[in-house]
Amino acid sequence: MQPVEKAFGGTVLKISNFLDKLPTIYNVYFIASISTIAGMMFGFDISSMSAFIGQPAYMEFFDHPGSDMQGFITSAMALGSFFGSIASSFVSEPFGRRLSLLICAFFWMVGAAIQSSVQNRAQLIIGRIISGIGVGFGSSVATIYGAELAPRKIRGFIGGMFQFFVTLGILIMFYLSYGLGHINGVASFRIAWGLQIVPGLCLFFGCFIIPESPRWLAKQGQWDKAEYIVARIQAKGNREDPDVLIEISEIKDQIMIDETAKAVSYATLFKKKYIMRTFTAVFAQIWQQLTGMNVMMYYIVYIFQMAGYSGNANLVASSIQYVINTGVTVPALFIVDRVGRRPVLITGAVLMMAFQFGLAGILGQYSVPWPDSGNDSVNIRIPESNKSASKGAIACCYLFVASFASTLGPVVWIYCSEIWGDNAVAQRGNSLSTAANWILNFAIGMYTPAGFKSISWKTYIIYGVMCFTMAIHFYFGFPETKGKRLEEIGQMWDEGVPAWRSRSWQPQIPLASDAELARKMEVEHKEDQLMGEDTNSEEKTNAV
Repeated sequence: MQPVEKAFGGTVLKISNFLDKLPTIYNVYFIASISTIAGMMFGFDISSMSAFIGQPAYMEFFDHPGSDMQGFITSAMALGSFFGSIASSFVSEPFGRRLSLLICAFFWMVGAAIQSSVQNRAQLIIGRIISGIGVGFGSSVATIYGAELAPRKIRGFIGGMFQFFVTLGILIMFYLSYGLGHINGVASFRIAWGLQIVPGLCLFFGCFIIPESPRWLAKQGQWDKAEYIVARIQAKGNREDPDVLIEISEIKDQIMIDETAKAVSYATLFKKKYIMRTFTAVFAQIWQQLTGMNVMMYYIVYIFQMAGYSGNANLVASSIQYVINTGVTVPALFIVDRVGRRPVLITGAVLMMAFQFGLAGILGQYSVPWPDSGNDSVNIRIPESNKSASKGAIACCYLFVASFASTLGPVVWIYCSEIWGDNAVAQRGNSLSTAANWILNFAIGMYTPAGFKSISWKTYIIYGVMCFTMAIHFYFGFPETKGKRLEEIGQMWDEGVPAWRSRSWQPQIPLASDAELARKMEVEHKEDQLMGEDTNSEEKTNAV
């Protein structure tokens, strides 16, 4: 046992036993709705910052932060999330998924309280870093937790709920901030940042009524609990249901084959067997950031100022973008399990490339210098007389967001939770790939205001080129995972199947069919029952 486990193992065991005694809800959609509140937190953060960075009260209270300082304030949350993601596996693996989600909620609430009582830039940055640590825990654990609980047929839908809750958080918080923005003075952003405590409370108390991951319990040797949870989620408690028998069989095979499950470290991810999976998952998260989506979210006020919108007109136009972001994510949750991961990723990258280049072209052709904007990150503007160009720029923004929300937004989180094909490394690997997402988020948040200041509209050309590059990488380097068991995904990696052939690939030594697995498990289950009856009879005889 590791030293940290020795130190805290007893306390954690008491917490776990206490949680197990509470009423538990086993509806998989409800469970996912609780765990993905971690995504809603990230959405709250985006809106609570983007809605105020252009407001006079914010600018005056924080002494008109320049582009570099505003970039650091904005990206401080992502910096904390990077460290939270790395740290999450050290809690999630030995102590379970629920405790990690509780820690997520705790750090988020503490950070929100610090931000709400902010007195200066330093306190705001510290509060955002602390909140970010919570988001880092949640974003690393929630997606894996969902993948471990969800039946295979809806794994994509459950995984995509994380991104949906991100978009929902953006939408809810934006309208709250929009309303609070009409309050004069610092109360506008103080109240908005204080309201961020609410999703933290929902997640904290929600963790007391959701079950632990059955795959994690199985790795701890708690097979009876694991089987009970799988049966409750998939068959209302019927342990002999074929789907339940198949799921338990897969868990047993996965854990028993890999004897090194408890010795996994970050170094394991870079061994020959896993390095390509690690490379793919890390780049999936990097590409998600390099689309430029968070530029459109965090700095949407700046973008629409360049397009010629100001005041309430700017905020209303921004709100439409957030509605599109949330609304388009919903059908994507259903499409991803029908169409597959690869086609959605490639299509999204191509569409986003087109709209980034379109926005750059419109701003480059029709914008004029704007030296007295009052913000050194916004130094160009489309003249008010050119309504067509302004509408074209806004349309490119809206279409870009719709393209992201229906493709890379939800699919990357799904993909990174299932690409490993091996439960032994999934949590550690997902922590690393999520950390890559957050460190890029931090870098982009830092760079964007300075980029707008230095190269203005040319910033979008950089992201357009990135979208083109990722489309090529998706085609040649990202295998299809739709409908495949984790063992099949592992076999696909071991055999070195080219990504463009992965959709039609079948294992050379086929895994047992669902029906065969069900029959096998049913026989084993009956044998176990008979052995149990024989043992009881023998004990009774000895007693007599």
